[in-house]
Amino acid sequence: MGNAPYVIVGGGLAASRAAQTLRAEGFEGDLVVVTGEAHRPYERPPLSKDYLRGEVDRSAVFTVDEGWYAQNAELRTGEPATGLDPGARRLTLADGSAVDYKKLLIATGSSPRPLPIPGADLQGVHLLRTVEQSDLLHAAIKDAGHVAIVGDGWIGMEVAASARQLGREVTVFGLGAQPLERVLGPEMGLVFGRLHTDHGVELLRRTQVAKIIGEHGKAVGVETGDGRRVDADVVLLAVGATPNTGLAVEAGINLRPKELGGGIAVDGTLRTSGPDVWAAGDVASIPSVHYGRPVRVEHWQTALETGPHAAKAMLGDETPYDKLPYFYTDQYDLGMEYLGFVAGPDAYDEVVVSGSIESLEFVAFWTKAGRVLAGMAVNTWDRMGEIEALIRAAEPPSPEDLQSFR
Repeated sequence: MGNAPYVIVGGGLAASRAAQTLRAEGFEGDLVVVTGEAHRPYERPPLSKDYLRGEVDRSAVFTVDEGWYAQNAELRTGEPATGLDPGARRLTLADGSAVDYKKLLIATGSSPRPLPIPGADLQGVHLLRTVEQSDLLHAAIKDAGHVAIVGDGWIGMEVAASARQLGREVTVFGLGAQPLERVLGPEMGLVFGRLHTDHGVELLRRTQVAKIIGEHGKAVGVETGDGRRVDADVVLLAVGATPNTGLAVEAGINLRPKELGGGIAVDGTLRTSGPDVWAAGDVASIPSVHYGRPVRVEHWQTALETGPHAAKAMLGDETPYDKLPYFYTDQYDLGMEYLGFVAGPDAYDEVVVSGSIESLEFVAFWTKAGRVLAGMAVNTWDRMGEIEALIRAAEPPSPEDLQSFR
């Protein structure tokens, strides 16, 4: 195994950043990047925003050009990895070939969760994860009269905003009382609910979708559990994502239980239970020093940070990962940044707001026993450093300090 390559499995930002970091840190050995997609690794946030709307071209999703890979790595596109034997240090690909490795990084991301209802396989029903799926969805929305979105999480609401900006009628079907309630709680979910209704989106709350209605093999509407029909010629299923843990399962590598977010269990260096195997990005469940529990976050910043961290660990760095989760969204004229972690709507006591919710310029803090768990800045920029200091503060700030934050 002395001359075997380092191998990265994945087609997203974590894989790309890991490859770049290995070279930047001086790794001179052979490097193989394996992805099931037809392209070099790329980032996904534009797929539901400006790329979906046709405002930028495909080059906007690629963070590293083809020339870099030609000089620095063997890039194997369109070759999904199907098996992993950590004992033999061997990765098997879908075509039956195998790659022996010295060290391996799993950065396989996540996949849209299927919705097992009648009509989910009709023409006009879409999922969104890949650049090709974004292309298809863009073309469909461009020619659509009415877009139905099943799911009111980040992808669903970002696509709803994009579809409205393209002039389409939009209905969103959500299980909660407010969109984004599962991640932001009802208070801030209400803010996003008002934002979308103000922009003409029809929000159906606490609504179960029973089936997609089809005619001649094509979707023409959505039927709810209580029998309501909403006509639509484009349907997006956006009911969450599932971490792509298949390689780890195949290899007998430890996973995190579902109640802790699932994913591949790693230590602070992102090392898995498999010898010389690390994991990064959406698929990795990382122990948080600050929150005292494992955290798995399916967001761009986590891929951006964990890819390099895993690469350095593969080169011997033992520094534990200690970044606070961060994510952002852009919807209409609202820009938001969020830092921290809240395990769910029951994991905090209250939301303290500084600024004006009505004018959509504010900072919100989720608190538990006075301590700040997370903060969200809406149309208020360059505050993440201060919010992090409050989250990490030895003594909890007073409510008055939070209310006067701006």
